[in-house]
Amino acid sequence: MPTAVQSAVALGKRLRGRAGSNNAYVPPEDWHEPTDREGYRVVSQDPGRGYQHVVTEGEVRDRLSELPKAFIAPLEAVQLSRMTRKKRSFPCYGMQWGSALYLYPLEEGLVEYFNRPPRPAEYNETRAFGGRWVNEAGSQWKLIWTPRTIRDFYLNNVLIHELGHLLDERNTSYRDRERFAEWFAIEHGLRPGGNARAKNSRRKRCNRN
Repeated sequence: MPTAVQSAVALGKRLRGRAGSNNAYVPPEDWHEPTDREGYRVVSQDPGRGYQHVVTEGEVRDRLSELPKAFIAPLEAVQLSRMTRKKRSFPCYGMQWGSALYLYPLEEGLVEYFNRPPRPAEYNETRAFGGRWVNEAGSQWKLIWTPRTIRDFYLNNVLIHELGHLLDERNTSYRDRERFAEWFAIEHGLRPGGNARAKNSRRKRCNRN
């Protein structure tokens, strides 16, 4: 059964990936003003009670260093954000805002609880990265990660998807921006020789643009 902390965020957490969302509301976040400095900063906040960051600064930097330098040039900051009460009402894995990328923490037990069955695209995407779905009873489901699988999911999917949003200077509609970011994650989120991933997938984006 979910812990007290998990129960408190259950409804919000399970809204992730709702079809047809236009992202009218997004989590409040720190704005990182563009500067003339070279390189990007990694800002690591306390994840919040009951949560943990699933990647480290070093892992983020190592992963981004594998991409062409031109892809990283516009990036001002990567923030490992804190989970707050407001953010729990509309949580997501990652977000792009301005020239910064935000990665959100997960529950300490690496188990996400849902009060509905997973949608096919959601199921296929998370399964492709090692997430394991379990139907507990009726419409109650949980998505179970391990430290390795959730790290893979964040570094090779979420992080690259959000970077795709940052680099997308052409599209303006939510749907077109999502399509570009998904394509970018497929093209650049897989390391040479890595396992094949699900290509037809969608998940909730907290995109302020």
